[in-house]
Amino acid sequence: MKATGIARQVDSLGRVVFPMELRRTMDINSGDAMEIFTDGKTIVLKKYEPACIFCGEAGDVVEHKGKYVCNGCLEEMGK
Repeated sequence: MKATGIARQVDSLGRVVFPMELRRTMDINSGDAMEIFTDGKTIVLKKYEPACIFCGEAGDVVEHKGKYVCNGCLEEMGK
């Protein structure tokens, strides 16, 4: 992990504000979903990207009947 040198306080509702420069660098926009992971005592936030329910591929996915499927898996299924 890379330290940014930026510290923010958690407010009474548990929110943390990301600095604008960090949001621009990481292409995080208002309304974007974030995934939350833990690793021991570390919290990791990642911009949510839908992934294929079959192979886990996050690129080139489409929504099909409420599920995300990559084009490769759709081709394998004969769609």
